[in-house]
Amino acid sequence: MEYLYNTLIKEFGKREIARTKVPDSIIDNIWEKYDQRPYQLEAFKRFLLCYNEEFEGKPYKPLHLMYNMATGSGKTLVMGGLIIYLFEKGYRNFLFFVNTKNIISKTIENFLNPQASKYLFRDRIVIDGREVLIKSVDNFDEADPENINIKFTTIQQLHLDLNNSKENSITYEDFEDRKTVLIADEAHHLSSNTKKNGELFGGWEGTVLKILNTNIDNLLLEFTATLDYESREITEKYKDKVIFKYDLAEFRNDKYSKEINLVRSFYGENERILQALILNLYRQELASDHNVNLKPVILFKARRTIKESEENKQNFHLLIENLSSEIIENVKQSSTVPIVQKAFSYFKSKGLSSSELLNRIQINFKETNCISANNDAEAEKNQILLNTLEDENNPIRAIFAVQKLNEGWDVLNLFDIVRLYEGRDGKSGKPGKTTISEAQLIGRGARYFPFSVEQGQEKYKRKYDDDLTHDLRILEELFYHTKEDSRYISELKKALVETGIYEDEDNLETKQLFLKKDFKRTDFYKKGQVFFNKRIEKGRANVDSFSELGVSKKNFIHTISSGLGKITGVFNNNEEDEEETSIVSKDFPLRKMPTHIIRYALTKNPFFFFHNISKLFPSISSYSYLISNNKFLGGLEITVLGTEKRINNLTNEDLLEALERLLQALEDEIKSNLIKYQGSNFISDYVHNIFKDKEIKVAKNSERYEGQEELVAEKRWYAYNANYGTIEEKNFVSMFARRFEHLEKKYEDIYLVRNEREVKIYDYKGRAFEPDFLLFCREKDDKSLVYQVFIEPKGGHLIANDKWKEEFLMTLRKDKDILEIHSDKYAITGVPFYNNSNENDFKESLNKVLNL
Repeated sequence: MEYLYNTLIKEFGKREIARTKVPDSIIDNIWEKYDQRPYQLEAFKRFLLCYNEEFEGKPYKPLHLMYNMATGSGKTLVMGGLIIYLFEKGYRNFLFFVNTKNIISKTIENFLNPQASKYLFRDRIVIDGREVLIKSVDNFDEADPENINIKFTTIQQLHLDLNNSKENSITYEDFEDRKTVLIADEAHHLSSNTKKNGELFGGWEGTVLKILNTNIDNLLLEFTATLDYESREITEKYKDKVIFKYDLAEFRNDKYSKEINLVRSFYGENERILQALILNLYRQELASDHNVNLKPVILFKARRTIKESEENKQNFHLLIENLSSEIIENVKQSSTVPIVQKAFSYFKSKGLSSSELLNRIQINFKETNCISANNDAEAEKNQILLNTLEDENNPIRAIFAVQKLNEGWDVLNLFDIVRLYEGRDGKSGKPGKTTISEAQLIGRGARYFPFSVEQGQEKYKRKYDDDLTHDLRILEELFYHTKEDSRYISELKKALVETGIYEDEDNLETKQLFLKKDFKRTDFYKKGQVFFNKRIEKGRANVDSFSELGVSKKNFIHTISSGLGKITGVFNNNEEDEEETSIVSKDFPLRKMPTHIIRYALTKNPFFFFHNISKLFPSISSYSYLISNNKFLGGLEITVLGTEKRINNLTNEDLLEALERLLQALEDEIKSNLIKYQGSNFISDYVHNIFKDKEIKVAKNSERYEGQEELVAEKRWYAYNANYGTIEEKNFVSMFARRFEHLEKKYEDIYLVRNEREVKIYDYKGRAFEPDFLLFCREKDDKSLVYQVFIEPKGGHLIANDKWKEEFLMTLRKDKDILEIHSDKYAITGVPFYNNSNENDFKESLNKVLNL
């Protein structure tokens, strides 16, 4: 049997998975706050297919599924979305358990505290038009059938409670008559018994499986970043359960993590600390210069004991207290680490003296700004501080720890880890337990700190991989400071490579990508134009009605409670005689409803607070205008359903409830159609200002490693010396080479330029797109007309997910803007995706665009 995630691909295909719709309830209640990452959406879509569809290889009920997702990839968001969806499916009881108390504390904050910075949901969770609450319960006897009930516990406590019953604790009987969703975080701890002897029952595992099997409709959803695929027992246990696999290697390759740098020096501990302090200040000042709000944090790592860590902390405070400008100057003179020297050069350019650096470091790292996280009690007490390090009001700049932060720690602004010990525990070149633990800690610290400095930049992804000298690369890097020890470094690298978070430098090769000399001599390079646009805020000055943001004019239906009901016999079909009572309806135009009730309903929904609604609709000058004008509330009606008696005796409370539900429906409809940004009109710059020579790093033995030089090196129409693209991109260039003579009959000055992330264009929603190639060609019959064609080769497995990009290209093709610069006219257009399997269709499309 193959893994479940492969079974789903075989049964449904990547395109069908991509086309599966994530319910609006998840989008509205979670993604309003967070960016929609493709892999997270896929995690939901796979569950929807597995839960709702029948297919060969589907796991038997009760469903037991595993999400194997990288540290920092958003497992908790996926949990939250699944809870919302399963609530819609009738589940009310959720049992959340994990290995340690400190993770429980963090999770409770994320799930229950709307004021917490990492609270998962929108301010009000609304499902099917009504507000739903999340409640923490001690057992499910006290569960609220109208809301979400979660029992938070550790696996150890759960095991004790269930097998040593006591008053008010949870029991096995709690699960017999009610279907329950079990959610296990850091779930690899559940498999300790399996790894020891291959037995699935006994210990914690047995407890969990016993709960699961009490009800056929129960679900067990496990989440972990660590799944031991090398273990035969673990493989056997999970191969029909792993529904989604997104490991650290994919996470890093998709640019959602920091890059890792090992700072190796012959310095002692104090000097290593000082280098980290210098880099910390450098990041802070650099971020401030680019209007990025960043408080970088340093972690000081002890090896074994809490006592050792406490001594490190005391020594650090003495170091800060006795620090002098002379000591800082000595670091400047002695350090040969390039990034440290770059930092000092930057300080010099800003006129910051060593005495000023001293002052800022001592202020930043005073004792109240440092925290210890070692024993369980301490970690639990400080859990909120440790998990809100990015918050503006969080003062912590330095953390001292041994092991307690290796799991469950969620931090984005950690940029330096200083190893305050020496030695190694590896054998025969293999990493030891301590080194593996260090690699895991580095993986947690590699979570990306979101920022953008240019309009349209993606906040949550690395931006400067292809620009090795860019100053802001340091905001995308984690530095691990250690004493030079070649054997230890080799073992650490191996451990990091195995986690997938580190690309072994030995496996990377720097490639020189340069524009050919002949190309640089052309008039096109010297005087030609490249067209692109910018992301701008969508103007709302002309938005003058609800309908312009997608609100339909159909009446909102509201059913009021009536008390109607009947009794049907269990063993016969006789129904209790009752007076025939029918449901009637009545329309209530809002313009005729009491104004004071409408105003009160508006004040209960933050979306309709005046300062919010007037931003979306600038023509709304007052609440009176909003309520009375036919373009807004004045043009809407509520159709109320109920018995004739209830309809004729509606109370103000009835009207208020109907209005609240109408306003919530309006909010949902407006938000679903709301576009915050849009692409601007096209602008241009000279070709020689946009396309430059550059260095890139390419992984050996990857599809990008070969540069296709045997084809493109001598082709005057190909601007660069090589094509380090994907297989699909290389196939496209090969096809273009075969079609060049056909193109040359009608055009001259034909140049194909691979877009090395230099040109971005934005669609009507302001989404950024970097097409892989730009084709330029000038008509022979009308030498003033130049075509600029955006071209995107796309692997078959990516087509469905990037469908919006193809639609954008087709919009460009339809509009085909003709823009004039000097004496030339430029036709800006696009073609559908190129894929080797649809090559003939692509050629036909290109021919039509170029009128061939």
